[in-house]
Parts: sequence; structure tokens; C-alpha cells
Amino acid sequence: MTQRLDALPITRLHAAALAVCTLGLFTDIAEVALSNALAAIFLAPPHNMARGSLSLLLASVFAGGAVGAPFFGMLGDRLGRRRALQASLALMAAGSLAAAASQGLTALTVARTISGFAIGGFPPLVATYLAEVMPARHRGATLLICAGIGLLGGLAVILLVQALSPGVPLGIEPWRWALILGGALAALGGFLFARLPDSPRWLASIGRSIEADSACRLFERAAGRLPVSTPAGPAATPAAPGAAGFRALFTGTHELRRTGLFVGLYTLAPLATIAFPLLSAVVMVEKGFKVEQSLAFAALSMLGPPLGTLLTALVIDRLERRACLTGLAAAMAALGTGFAASGTFLTLVLVGIAFNTAAATYGSILAVYATELLPTPLRASAMTCAWAGGRIVAALAPIILLPILTAYGPHAMFAVITVVLGASATLLVAGPRGLSGQAVA
Repeated sequence: MTQRLDALPITRLHAAALAVCTLGLFTDIAEVALSNALAAIFLAPPHNMARGSLSLLLASVFAGGAVGAPFFGMLGDRLGRRRALQASLALMAAGSLAAAASQGLTALTVARTISGFAIGGFPPLVATYLAEVMPARHRGATLLICAGIGLLGGLAVILLVQALSPGVPLGIEPWRWALILGGALAALGGFLFARLPDSPRWLASIGRSIEADSACRLFERAAGRLPVSTPAGPAATPAAPGAAGFRALFTGTHELRRTGLFVGLYTLAPLATIAFPLLSAVVMVEKGFKVEQSLAFAALSMLGPPLGTLLTALVIDRLERRACLTGLAAAMAALGTGFAASGTFLTLVLVGIAFNTAAATYGSILAVYATELLPTPLRASAMTCAWAGGRIVAALAPIILLPILTAYGPHAMFAVITVVLGASATLLVAGPRGLSGQAVA
């Protein structure tokens, strides 16, 4: 099965799978980014929401994601990647539409928690699915293309809310329109996933050989190749299914060490990759710049990640994953130190763009590295456990770093970030090499 899939070129079916996954990730990231717009809207008149209530509303998405990610990982390993992705998008659509129709803070917070439950599981499941259906020599590129275009979802939702802000179209507030559109896109993505085959590698890994062969033949036909005949006799006997799901994570030392490595890497990452975009504007204010300049900096610094990720997709399958990640961690440490020491607006913008680009590329390559090294029967469970750890730390990052910034200044905060990046680099150096161009585990 592995040889058949990896021997194929990129076909229209592969492109369709990439397009549907990208649509879902675009919607997922837009839903998360909408929280930034909600913070600005509800702090201003006529809402004037208390900061404590607003904090609960903003944290609801991350809290839901931390719980939802392992749940959808279990579904992915038990019921299949496609069904888990459809379930995630269906729940995302329901949560978005419920939030759009909500009346009152409690109803909105509950609806956003439901959305977060679905949002948490989708990105690691998409990485799992794409890694398993794409040919090995194009695996890294397709995952980075999906991530690069998906990152545009955050910019798109902010621009949509701003474009609709001067009025109230059809008597519906702009933020509600954003939720309605997000729900519609999530529902569309769930419908389109029904048209795609499930992962042949996963089907084969759990002993469903006939279904795996049928799914593989769809990709072969899309490539214009005659399907490989299934031999009769003992050679056609299905292999014994491998252990799957959370229980399998603890069945052997090898599985436990691999899972622990990626839980560690994903848990450490947000203290650099998420904290910088969240707190860089605050650092600008601490340096004496006006609020308008800080907001302009925040907008400009988000231009790099989609472009940088897409450009990296051109070369990623010729590069060793672990070396790339270690180099990016070192670059972020240097750029963070430079940001703390800079004093001019132009320098801060350039360094900010470079840091955010390195952070986004690091996250995308980390997903490629993890999907390659985790075994197929438990890939979804392990990936979503690691992702859940990252969501928890992402919610805690401002709570951890903002007091350090306030009490000791930007140099102290970036010193903590540098220590975190050093710990990540240590884990990477101690970990195995990536599988660039090779079959997944």
C-alpha cells in the first residue's frame, strides 16, 4: 500500500483533498482570529463588557480546544480520518451559527466553547490526513501549502468585520455575519469531505485491507494508471491490525517516547510562537509608541507568515526537518533579542515580520515532522494530545509572560522566550531525524 501510494504523482484527487483540507483550515483559523475582533468590539461602547467577562469569552475557544483535540484524535484513530474531520467541521458549523444567534454573554460563551471544541481537533487531523494520502516526495510541500493559505483566514475575517463595521447589513451586526459565513464554510467543508476517500494507509494499518485497496485504487485511477490487481491466496491475507487510539500510546517504550517528544515540543512552542504576536503590541507601548502605531505594527507583522510558509513549501521536501526546526528556533531567539533591543519603528516592524514568519514556518514544519514519525494507527491520537498541550499553554502564555514584561521589561520577557526555544532545540537534537521523501511510519 505504501509503495503504491508513494509511487503516484500529484493527481486531481490529491489536489481536491488539499483544497478541501485548506478550506477547513482557513475556516478554523478565521474562527480563532475572530476572538481578536470580538475583544475590540465588546470592550468599546455600546457593549462596554467587563474585562473579567471578556477574558472568559476569549479563553472559551482555547479551553474547548484543549478538551476537543484528544476527543477528535480518538475518533480519527477509531472511526477514520474522514469521519473525524467531518464531525469536527459539523460541530464547528453548529457552534458558529449558535454564536451568531446568541442573545447574551452566557449563550455566546457557551457557543464559542462548542466551536473551540471542534477547532482544537481540526488542524492536527488535517495534518494527519494529508500526510497519509500524499506521495512521500510531496508530503511536506502540500502540508505547508495548506498551512500557508489557511493562515489567510485570520486576515480575511478581520478585514470582513472592518468592511462591514460602518453599518449593520440587514440589521445583523458585522461580527454575527462573520460567524454566519464561518458556519457556512465549515458546513461546506464537511459536505465536501464526504466526496473524498479515507486514508488508505490508516485502513490498511487496522486490517481493513479491502477498503484500503479500494481507496488506493481511486488515487491510482486519478493518475490514469491501471489499478494493481490484488493477488489471490496467502498474499491477499490482511495483516493483523495494529493497536490504535490512546491506549496504544502507552503500550510500548517507543510509542511513549515519540508521543512524549511531540507533546513536549507542542507544549513549549506557544510560549514563543503565540506569545510574540499577542504581546508584541504591548511591548511597543512599553517602548513609548502610540497605540495607533502599535496596532499598525501588529497588522504589518502578520504579512510575513502566509508568504514565508508558501515559499518554504517550494524547498521543504529537500530539507531535513529536524535541522530546519532547530535553525528556526535559533533564529527566533536572535530576532526576539533584537526586538527587545530595537527602538525605531521601521526596525521593529521588520524584525516583527521576520519573527512571525519564522514562528509560522516552525509550526508548519513541526506538524510535518510529527506526522512522519508517529505510527499510523495512533497518529491522530498522539497528534491531538500534543496539540491539546499547546492550546493549554497558548491560553496561559499571556498570564505567564505579561507580568514579567510589566515588572522587568521586554528584555526579561524575551529572555524567558529564549530559554523556552533553547529547551525546544535540545529536544529536537535528542530526537530522531525526519523522513523527508520517505514513507511515513
